[in-house]
Amino acid sequence: MNLHEYRTTFVVGTLVLTLVAASPTLGLVLHLPGGEAFSELWILGPGHMAEDYPFNVSSGENYMVYLGVGNHLGYSAYYAVYVKLRNETESLPNSTSGTPSSLEPLFEDEFFVADGEAWETPLNFSFSNVQRFESTTLVKTLMVNGVSFGVDKPALWDSNNTGYFYQLFIELWIYNSTAEGLQYDSRFVGLWLNMTST
Repeated sequence: MNLHEYRTTFVVGTLVLTLVAASPTLGLVLHLPGGEAFSELWILGPGHMAEDYPFNVSSGENYMVYLGVGNHLGYSAYYAVYVKLRNETESLPNSTSGTPSSLEPLFEDEFFVADGEAWETPLNFSFSNVQRFESTTLVKTLMVNGVSFGVDKPALWDSNNTGYFYQLFIELWIYNSTAEGLQYDSRFVGLWLNMTST
């Protein structure tokens, strides 16, 4: 090996060792593109697991699930969750167009979540003033986390699934600084509830 080849090998080796030694510091300065930025929304059953969700419900009984939001956006975000109740004929949010349900929210909660963190809260609900007329059930009152709402929501008998079905669902909204307001984040979760046992 001549002097020129020895010098080139030495310079290249020194550069490689310098880059390896400086890599932890470079990670703090260089921000390489990460994975997909997203928010997550979930409901867990009363045992804090993805099981034992309320289904067969009765008037006057209390039910509880856990509602959670995770932030994987790369920055802190301001969120809102809107709780809504629908029967089988009313619309859900449209996943294709990213539009929320046209139903009015019954209950809402607003909160900040730091990047990489999660927010979770119990969601307690109960029904009262439930009436039955031939092939229709009418839910007059829904209580969510201690707040009572007049809903006057009918459900027709579903002979295929043998029940009077409602869906309690939650939409996720996020603050958009450009629009200076909350906007639907194209995420929702829900629970089907059978009011037959009332």
